[in-house]
Amino acid sequence: MLDVAPTELLLIAIIALLVIGPKDLPKAMRFVGNWVGKAKRTAAHFRTGIDTMMREAELEEMEKKWKAENERIMREHPPTAHYPDPPAPQALPPHEGDVEEDAGPQQTAKPVIHDEAPVRPEPTPIRDEPELPLGSPEPLPRPDRLP
Repeated sequence: MLDVAPTELLLIAIIALLVIGPKDLPKAMRFVGNWVGKAKRTAAHFRTGIDTMMREAELEEMEKKWKAENERIMREHPPTAHYPDPPAPQALPPHEGDVEEDAGPQQTAKPVIHDEAPVRPEPTPIRDEPELPLGSPEPLPRPDRLP
């Protein structure tokens, strides 16, 4: 980037202090900092765009290479009829309790009817604890003074 030595920066700072003055120097530095930030953001955006375009160009080039390689392999090894067809998928045996859909009317499942309502357990009653007095008449013994 810019090759600026520390002594050159010191010289620029002294000249800026003399020309702008100590009163307006913070405003000028803020203004310069804002412009430098905008320039950096613009450069980063431009660099990101260039990188994206390069990646897309590389992907297109790789796709062309893959397509050419695929065509070469297909020419060298053409599909022939001597390859057997893959076996047809077989149905799994039914699980116990499953009803087959094509079973017919003689094997239809009958609905189960319960005459009685299901028995639910009674809820456990909440026990009320006896109320304790707010102040105990005797102080509790301290652990260090146990008999």
